[in-house]
Amino acid sequence: MDDQANLSVKDQVSEEEWKARCDLAALYRLVRMHGWDDLFFTHISMRVPGPDEHFLLNPFGLLYEDVTASNMVKVDLDGNVLPPSRYGINPAGFTIHSAIHAARPDVKVALHLHSDDGVAVAAQKRGLLPISQLAMNVYNDVSYHEYEGIALDHDERERLVADLGEKNLMILRNHGTLSVGDHPFSAYVRIYLLEKACRIQIKAQAGGELIEWDEKMQDRVFGQSSEIASNDLFKEIAWAAVLDRVRRESPGFDS
Repeated sequence: MDDQANLSVKDQVSEEEWKARCDLAALYRLVRMHGWDDLFFTHISMRVPGPDEHFLLNPFGLLYEDVTASNMVKVDLDGNVLPPSRYGINPAGFTIHSAIHAARPDVKVALHLHSDDGVAVAAQKRGLLPISQLAMNVYNDVSYHEYEGIALDHDERERLVADLGEKNLMILRNHGTLSVGDHPFSAYVRIYLLEKACRIQIKAQAGGELIEWDEKMQDRVFGQSSEIASNDLFKEIAWAAVLDRVRRESPGFDS
């Protein structure tokens, strides 16, 4: 019998890749815990550490509470699965994530959602409004991409990354939200703030006249929050706390 066939995935990959797989599986579990999963049609990717242009995606069709470090699918920028897997990947997810990882070497994680509130704001002409502290935490970091249908056309990749530019958040018109980061916590906290800001906006619009803050206040709040979010020690401490929550509430992701 082939000894290689008896090895676990953990035994076949580097320590760095295994950590990336665990972190990515935890992000999928977090998306499920927040109710952002949209069955299995959203997607998160993580760059595999090392010189090769490889990244990890979820097995398409697997519910996020069943995603683990071992069943993540590794692909290259051409969409080749490495090594061959019985699982496939979301074609639209590959279009979006391959574009980002190819264009932004600084991006370790890219996270895309179709939440009700995120899509509701994405359907509004003005997009995100500076009406809450949470919105202003991210307001200056949000880009926009026009709707082109389901992201199956690889020609869209060039326009998507041009619209993202150097920003770390995107509202895809009529479609959803997206965040990127150089650390799992960075991508997670950005999408958390954007999604919560969208939820607040939808609730506030059901009431009276909104209070919108000017550019001076937007810059002030964004600058204050950026000082905290860019602290490497804070990211490590915060991500460790988040992982502890996932272990308690959705165990088994790191298997």
